[in-house]
Amino acid sequence: MASEKEDPQQTEQQQQTEQAADNNQQPAQQAADGANNQAPASPQQTQRPRPNVRKTDYEQDVVYLYQFTRNPVVGPSVSPFCVKVETWLRAVGLRYENVDHRMKFKSKKGQLPFVELNGDEIADSDLIIKQLGQHFNKDLDEGLTTAQRSVSHAYISMLDHHTGWVYRWWRYNNPSKFLKATKLNVQHMMNSKIPSAILNFAFKLKFKGKKKAALSQGIGVHTEKEIYDFGKKDLLALNDLLGEKEFFFGDEPTLLDCVAFAHLVQFLLLDDMEFPPKTFLETECQQLVALVARMKDRYWEDWDEILQTLDLNTHLPKKQPEEEEKKIRKPTRRRLGAQLMRRIAIPNRRRKKSKKMKKKKKKIRRN
Repeated sequence: MASEKEDPQQTEQQQQTEQAADNNQQPAQQAADGANNQAPASPQQTQRPRPNVRKTDYEQDVVYLYQFTRNPVVGPSVSPFCVKVETWLRAVGLRYENVDHRMKFKSKKGQLPFVELNGDEIADSDLIIKQLGQHFNKDLDEGLTTAQRSVSHAYISMLDHHTGWVYRWWRYNNPSKFLKATKLNVQHMMNSKIPSAILNFAFKLKFKGKKKAALSQGIGVHTEKEIYDFGKKDLLALNDLLGEKEFFFGDEPTLLDCVAFAHLVQFLLLDDMEFPPKTFLETECQQLVALVARMKDRYWEDWDEILQTLDLNTHLPKKQPEEEEKKIRKPTRRRLGAQLMRRIAIPNRRRKKSKKMKKKKKKIRRN
C-alpha cells in the first residue's frame, strides 16, 4: 500500500491554527484560575441608617416637642395648636421634652408644632395626638359614647377651623396691638442680634401679608362686625355645651377640654386686647372662664414660673449642677522661670530688630 504523504504547506497552516487556539485558551484559563483563587468577598457591613430627625441623641419613647417660645402673657405659646398638643401630653402623662430651637426648624410640612419620637417625625397637631395615642395606648375620650365622640369632633373642628380664625384675623389686622398685648419679644423668640425695631417691623409686615390666608379661608371677606359675631356664636355654643359641668362630658377632661383651653387662653388672658369676643366671653360665658381656670390649675402648675422665666421645660426636674473641684495650677519654679524668660526675651528681640534696622539705614545713607 502506498503511504499517504503530508502536504508541507497544509501541515504548517494546521500548526499555526493549533498554536493560535492554545494562545486564546491561555488568557481564558488564567482568568478562570484567578477567579478561583480570589478570596471570597467579605459581606457588606449593614450600616444603621441615620435617623431622619434633628435630635439624633434621642431617648427611647420620649416625645421631643418643637414649638414656639414661651410668652410672658399667654404662657405656653401664642399658638393654640402648640398649647393643644402640650396640654394633651400633660393630660395623658407622657414623657416629653421641649426642644429650644428658637424658630429655626419646621416640620417637613412647614408647620409648628411637630414632634419626634424614636427617630420619626410627626407633624400637625391632630396627627400628633392620634399617632402618639395609638403608640402609647392613650385616649382621653375612651369613656365617651359614639354620639359624644361625634359631638366632640364637631366642636374641635369648629374651634380649630372657625373660632381660631376670628382672633387670628384680629392679629393679622392689628400686629402692633398684638405685639403690645402679648409683650412678644421677637428678638428673644428668634434668638437674633438684629435690633428689635427692625425685627418688629419685619414681623408686622409678615403678619399683614397673612391677610391673604384669611381671605383664602373665607373669613376675611366679611366685615369686622360680622367676623366678631361669628366668634360670639361659637363661644355661646361652647358655653351651652359645657353648662354646669366641670368639663364638657363630665367630671374628667377630654380632648375637647384641651382644645378649648388652648384657644381660649389666646385672648382671654390678654388685658390690653380690644377684642369684642373677649368681652363677650368674660361677661356672657362665665362657665368657659371657669373651665380655663380649672384646666390651668390641673395641668399647668408651673404657669407662673413659665411667665417669669420663659423656660420651655419647667415641668422637668431641675438638674443639680455637678460640683467639680477646680484644679488650681500652683506656680512651680520651672513655670516661673519660663514666664521670666518670656518677659526678658521679648524686649531682647525688639532690641535686635531695632539694631538691624539702624544698620540698614546706615548702609542706605552711605550708598
